[in-house]
Amino acid sequence: MHFTYSDRTIRVNIPDRPALMAELARRFRAGEGFALATINLDHLVKLRSDAAFRDAYAAQDLVVADGNPIVWLSRLARQPVALVPGSDLVIPLARLAAEEARPIALIGSTDTALAAAADRIMQEVPKARIVLRIAPPMGFEPGSEDAGALLHQVEGSGARLCFVALGAPKQECLAARGRRDAPSVGFVSVGAGLDFLAGNQRRAPIWVRRIAMEWVWRMLSAPRRLLPRYARCAVILPGEAVNALRQRPGK
Repeated sequence: MHFTYSDRTIRVNIPDRPALMAELARRFRAGEGFALATINLDHLVKLRSDAAFRDAYAAQDLVVADGNPIVWLSRLARQPVALVPGSDLVIPLARLAAEEARPIALIGSTDTALAAAADRIMQEVPKARIVLRIAPPMGFEPGSEDAGALLHQVEGSGARLCFVALGAPKQECLAARGRRDAPSVGFVSVGAGLDFLAGNQRRAPIWVRRIAMEWVWRMLSAPRRLLPRYARCAVILPGEAVNALRQRPGK
């Protein structure tokens, strides 16, 4: 399954969580860094208009489907992938890192949120080693000198797995730069994943997620901010459905 723009093609190249875990275990054992992005419909909106975001996505080693619309589009294309939400990856990847003796870094919104997220990770994965927590200041930009210093600090800490929770497109752009500036580190863009662990944001109940209505839950929690976003997502769906149909084998 892929999404093509004038200058870039973005592929969902990991079909499900077992395949992802196997690939990351292989990379940990080989000492290979990586950048993992979790694509959703809002990202598709941004990718259409943001060339820097497209460049960042093209630099990601691994892309999974974070959002039921991506899963539905993959089924239309007869190239099905499973739902792998970034918010659900933090604890499993922390557990994998612990099993492979790979230290962890956290990059996110505030020192308080990162401390609470670190506490939760340690509760769930007592053998995890969190060696660095960084909350960049307001106005932080992935292309800045400060970002270069941050990435140098991450690699120098010994961390080999870094959760980046800065929101799109900043987190994906920082992860893409990290592939060059900190090549031994695996960067995982998790959106609100650390804030969910910290308790700063409340995630939809499991039953809501199971019926694919988490987007409604989120919209009702912050309608002024999210209603325009979801409206933009709805506008592009018909065109993406046509693109998916064109990807069917034999077309």
